[in-house]
Amino acid sequence: MEDESIGSPSTTRNLRPLRDFLATESGSGVLLAASAVTALAWANSPWSRSYVDLWSSSASVSVAGHTLELDLQHWINDGLMAIFFLVVGLEIKRELASGHLSTRKAALLPVAAAIGGMVMPALIYLAIAGGTAAQGWAIPMATDIALAVGVVAVAGSRVKPSLRVFLLGLAIVDDIGAIIIIAVFYTDDVTWSWLATAAAVLFATAAAHRMGVRRATVFVVLGVALWLSLHEAGVHATLAGVALGLLAPSRPHLTPEFIDADELADVSSVKAAQATTEIARASVSDVEWLQHVLHPWTSYLIVPLFALANTGIEISSTGLGDAARSPITWAIIAGLVIGKPLGIIVSSRLAVRAGIAAAPEGAAGRQMLGIGSAAGIGFTVALFITELAFDDPARQADAKLAVLVASVMAAVVAAVLLLTENPAPENAAPENAAKGDAPRSTPLR
Repeated sequence: MEDESIGSPSTTRNLRPLRDFLATESGSGVLLAASAVTALAWANSPWSRSYVDLWSSSASVSVAGHTLELDLQHWINDGLMAIFFLVVGLEIKRELASGHLSTRKAALLPVAAAIGGMVMPALIYLAIAGGTAAQGWAIPMATDIALAVGVVAVAGSRVKPSLRVFLLGLAIVDDIGAIIIIAVFYTDDVTWSWLATAAAVLFATAAAHRMGVRRATVFVVLGVALWLSLHEAGVHATLAGVALGLLAPSRPHLTPEFIDADELADVSSVKAAQATTEIARASVSDVEWLQHVLHPWTSYLIVPLFALANTGIEISSTGLGDAARSPITWAIIAGLVIGKPLGIIVSSRLAVRAGIAAAPEGAAGRQMLGIGSAAGIGFTVALFITELAFDDPARQADAKLAVLVASVMAAVVAAVLLLTENPAPENAAPENAAKGDAPRSTPLR
């Protein structure tokens, strides 16, 4: 593939979504951490009862004689988090279509690293807490993109752009793995009539995209119908978001090269301004437009709200003692803090030595270990899987506490490793990442 200059239009076009995504995730990490701290403080304050009462309060919605009643926590976990997974689906679609997972050579290293980073923590968990607690094996497999990117952002120029992109690609493949695991292993008994309804809604959505339907209201209605169908079918309803994201068109309705610049700049009247807006909207794909609209909402509102509703663990000497004696606690901590970076490094080295992937520039031992440790920050998705894996409140509490402790430990290790590295050259830019090519090879042995 021929090289392009970093300033070329196509490269700039590919760079902007990546930079916007990384910037939003980095800022979200701060708010996410603040929400978790707030939830812990609230749940252990004199007003702890209000915390429990708030999230356990119920609300119902009735449509056409069908009533759905959930408590507030589940409206967030099952409802709002579907929008979070919609953004995940959109990001996966964009990366597969035109990002750094769009070519085999570019995708193989983060794919290999993500697989190792999922398998190793799961094996460590099962080795420590197998048996009656085996259903929690997927908890330490998760990576929280927002917090991982936030930690790497703190290191600034000490982390080469190629490694930032490697982390993002790894986390996206990790998300794909988490989605598959939720769909296959954490789904209740299926009601086939509702599942057939969900399939019909998916078909209608794909048909609407193919016919060029662009009215947002149509897809909102279809999305709600898909979410309700999956919920009633016994399949985790958040998968509706992923499915809708993967179905969204990744090509613009209008080719930017054939847009008249003079027509685009015409705002001489209200009608002309409306036409300009429509042209500008049609010049980007639905994937990019939806990401631009929804990503800030999920990053700055929905995910922090999820953390606020799910990390309020009552901490007491008795609870800490019980958690310290629980194999679940140690299995999750070992899986995230040790298993995650170990699996990423081992699988990456095997892929490079086998000649099927090229190591990113700057992939020295310390930097790779730092990136692997950042990927060990499980948090959001780990907490989400915890809710699915365990029904017992005591086991949930042990697992959530372990996720919090492990995420903090992984973040500290990553920050220390990356902050003590020499800064990268100031003129470094994620050139190869923007084009979807594999970064320049660096020995990784």
